[in-house]
Amino acid sequence: MSAAEAPATAGPQGPGGRGKSGSPRRIPVVGVVTEDEDAQGALKPTDLTRITKLLEETGKDDLEEKQLKCVKKLVQYYQNGFPLRDVAQIFTILNLCAGKIENQPCFIEPAHDIIKLCRLPFLKKKVSDEITYAEDTANSIALLGDLMKIPSSELRIQICKCIVDFYHAEPPKKRITGYQQASSTYKIQMAEVGGLAKMMVESLALLENQLVEKLWVLKALQHLSTSEVNCTLMMKAQAASGICVHLNDPDPSGQLLFRSSEILWNLLEKSSKEEIVQQLSNLECLLALKEAFKHLFMRGFSHYDRQLRNDILVITTIIAQNPEAPMIECGFTRELILFATFNEVKSQNPLVKGLKLSNSYEDFELKKLLFNLIVILSKDLPTLQLLIDGRVVLALFTYVKKPEKHKITEWSAAQSEELQLHAIATLSSVAPLLIEEYMSCQGNARILAFLEWCESEDSFFSHGNSFHGTGGRGNKFAHLRYTLRLLRAMVYLEEETVNQDLCEQGAIQQLIGKIEHV
Repeated sequence: MSAAEAPATAGPQGPGGRGKSGSPRRIPVVGVVTEDEDAQGALKPTDLTRITKLLEETGKDDLEEKQLKCVKKLVQYYQNGFPLRDVAQIFTILNLCAGKIENQPCFIEPAHDIIKLCRLPFLKKKVSDEITYAEDTANSIALLGDLMKIPSSELRIQICKCIVDFYHAEPPKKRITGYQQASSTYKIQMAEVGGLAKMMVESLALLENQLVEKLWVLKALQHLSTSEVNCTLMMKAQAASGICVHLNDPDPSGQLLFRSSEILWNLLEKSSKEEIVQQLSNLECLLALKEAFKHLFMRGFSHYDRQLRNDILVITTIIAQNPEAPMIECGFTRELILFATFNEVKSQNPLVKGLKLSNSYEDFELKKLLFNLIVILSKDLPTLQLLIDGRVVLALFTYVKKPEKHKITEWSAAQSEELQLHAIATLSSVAPLLIEEYMSCQGNARILAFLEWCESEDSFFSHGNSFHGTGGRGNKFAHLRYTLRLLRAMVYLEEETVNQDLCEQGAIQQLIGKIEHV
């Protein structure tokens, strides 16, 4: 059996692999590394302190070689993980190595190797060790964030890999006699206590033109942002705005946009939504979101791109609910209205030239999201002129008609029905604000004609889609209900021109006939 396969023991090995009986020495960590006893790194209780003092020394001949040798020996010895009781001292040694890197680059390798071992689960001798050493461990893990300041790509990437492995920890190759692994979430909890997420956000400012390192930091933050505690820490570090403004930085892999949007989504969900929206409600962030959405809308053809496009639109919708967000000033509102209506009304705008939506699930969801966004945008009075310019009312009215037989459409029958109901619901919010547009589209005539179809005996197989389709399958109850709501919204305005036109169109007789029929 090789040394690598030999069972780990609690004490140092004697010649031939026999344990030395009766030895009074306590060993902080156990593990066989090589067949050579001297290379096993059988550390005495004072060894970590001795290594620390050696690293603090300066000016002696061959000191660097001795320092590197003792740190290498430490790394070999702890190859199966760090015991919690030793973590604080080991991180002190790591910090000393890191401090030497600027003038002695040869210390990058030992610092890298120590950090790499942090990817393994910590070890506990007693169940109580997790509590006993919690403060030391939290402070030690926080040091990883501080070490991101060292201008070493190798070191920064290893730190990020270490953090990611907090969430995907692999067990050590050997089971150490007398030790157990700390709980799988222990490092995650200690990272929260130590405030690691905040420091990782701050490290992004150091990586402006270093894409590979930035992507690793974003990957680490993506994992860290799965907890409410970390999201709150990241929020305090202005993570939302700091990440958002760089959404469109050059990145051939596409990871930057994906990971950034995932982090923004987590921040909105797991910290103060109001605060995150406030951080994103500035011209720079909205311009970045606009460019990202526009690029994906016009050039994103994969399933992945369409999902990402919709995620960014949801984030935008949340921001749009803030009346202080400069949606109009950055030109985002105008473009969103264009994207919402280009399928229904002709446009010469080059942004939508040759564009066409498919009947994929993502494009179907996009259409519904855009309808919803129109309702939100319409609450801002300056937006109304843009809705007029974009002929939004006319676009929505293209859905208020009975299904045309044998007509080829981009949507399935079920999708068409649901979009029809969405469009009518959107009109109920928008049309009362745009009366002139409503009347120029002959809104009353369109509604009454559609209402007549709702009452007719025409064969129609309703698919009962989503919450709009309440009323059952195979009937027009949902259409009838939504059409009456739209009619009520217009009548409720008490606008003389609207009501007079309704009377002239025979609305009263039509409604009385409906009541008698019921």
